[in-house]
Amino acid sequence: MLPDRQETSALLTTMDIQNLPQPIAIFGEVLFDQFPDGQRLLGGAPFNVAWHLQAFGHAPCFISRVGNDALGADIRAAMSAWGMDTDNLQTDPEHPTGVVQITLTHGEPAYQILDHQAYDYIAEPRPNTRPPAIIYHGSLALRHPTSAQALQALTVRHTSTVFVDVNLRAPWWQAAQVKTWLAAADWVKLNEEELQLLARPQATLTDTLQAFLADYQLATVVVTRGGQGAVALTAGGELIEVAPDAGIQVADTVGAGDAFASVLLLGLQRGWPLALTMGRAQDFASALVGRTGATVQDRAFYQPFRLAWGLAELA
Repeated sequence: MLPDRQETSALLTTMDIQNLPQPIAIFGEVLFDQFPDGQRLLGGAPFNVAWHLQAFGHAPCFISRVGNDALGADIRAAMSAWGMDTDNLQTDPEHPTGVVQITLTHGEPAYQILDHQAYDYIAEPRPNTRPPAIIYHGSLALRHPTSAQALQALTVRHTSTVFVDVNLRAPWWQAAQVKTWLAAADWVKLNEEELQLLARPQATLTDTLQAFLADYQLATVVVTRGGQGAVALTAGGELIEVAPDAGIQVADTVGAGDAFASVLLLGLQRGWPLALTMGRAQDFASALVGRTGATVQDRAFYQPFRLAWGLAELA
């Protein structure tokens, strides 16, 4: 007997799900940068990474928390409009949606990351029928025990690759706590300043990376170096260096590291060789710095990368 329409729909859904790559779980903050003139920009490193992955056709499982307020509603609406799943975007009845207050002095920005925001109180997410292949998180959202315990429960529940994207934001980090998360990681991405704060300094950058890998028993460490590009080192000794093309146009560098991280995750999920992944991550970050802001709301911006990287079939 032929299945009815409802049964066929369920069967196709199951088959489609089985053919999709395992999801990437993105855990951490989503917030608004609030400028003195009233302008608000949506951000937070984990959110930026999830935004890019969605645009590349790899729907992430974004785990965060917003307040029961207008800003939280705006975030939920923005995610839905971009096609992002909001099932794991929790609503906090007591704490407000995350905000960073930005002040300008002689044109130079200063950032005040407010305390006790909704993302500080992320609850343990409910079990997913499709366990994540990768769990990505930063360090800011772990400054309070509630979110830290929720992440701990998530990583214990799944045997996923753990990718830590270090984001040290004074005064919201302690070296001992960050090093605990590094010890539980497989991949770590950080910038040169963060490497100096967390690693045992050695004679050369390569030596420092080797010591860092050994200290935390990592599979791969990636260090972003601003205009000099990035370098990666694996536990097997593979050293990859990339640099931006000369003469690229830079509007601002906000979110460049998040753009880089999103492609690292994409390559890790799809099994790209590290050299290929690093090159593609640099190309995408170089393109992003030509635009203003950490995310781009024009889908056409992503299309050349999807076509070149063989992602068009996921559209």
